[in-house]
Parts: sequence; C-alpha cells; structure tokens
Amino acid sequence: MRSRNILWPTDFSETASHALRYAIEMANLYQVGIRILHVVDQPLGDENYMILAITPEELAQSMEEAAAEKMRSLLSELQTDLSIETLIRRGDAIEEIVAEANSGDVGMVVIASHGRTGLAHFLHDNVAEEVANQADCPVLVVK
Repeated sequence: MRSRNILWPTDFSETASHALRYAIEMANLYQVGIRILHVVDQPLGDENYMILAITPEELAQSMEEAAAEKMRSLLSELQTDLSIETLIRRGDAIEEIVAEANSGDVGMVVIASHGRTGLAHFLHDNVAEEVANQADCPVLVVK
C-alpha cells in the first residue's frame, strides 16, 4: 500500500468529487500518486434498425472525448503536487475498475458509494459494492 498508487474511479458526479478529497488525503499520507479512472459504457445499437443517427462506435468515441474534456477540467482545478495519472476506458465499469485495482500497481481504491440516482440507481449493480467485493487491495467507500 505504501508504495502503490491510489485508484480513484469517477463518473464525474458530486459524490465522486467528494471521494476525491479522501483519495488526495490518503495519497498525501502515504506519499503516493493518484490514478484517476473513468469508464465509458459501450453503447448498444444496431445500425440495421436505424435507431441511431451515428454508429455505436462513433457514439462511444464522442463519449470518450467528452470524458477527456471533463478530465482536463478536473485536472485544471486540482491543486496538488501529487503524481496524477488519468485513464479513460470503455466497457463495464465494474470489470474495468476491478481489473485496474488488481493490476498490481494499486494499493488502495477510493470510490464513491453511488453516483447514479433515481431509476438508474435501482437498475444497475452497485459499482462500489462490487469493487469492494472483488478487489484484492483495500477499498475505501465514501458516502
């Protein structure tokens, strides 16, 4: 833990931003870097049904570009001397976060308890709970 990065997965929600404060505090305490991870859902669609005006691949690229812009904005607001690495992945949030947590270079995950609200909260798995259950390293879940 004391020589590995802190992983902070974010969906750019207010709850995730609150968890960032804890990630920074832990990184300062252990004098390690922070790895920021955002996972873009893979859009589903079938071009044959003409539901989408663009292909799922184009939509995914657009979502990744929007996430990269949010990441740049977030980094410009951070005032820290810590080493910060950013990652944007495409796929299932739970799978991607757990894979990064278990990569061997992460000493702790600091994750928000939930970013989704309303109906989406009930329709999707609790990402924080699944990460806490599947990660090999300690996981701090922030409310």
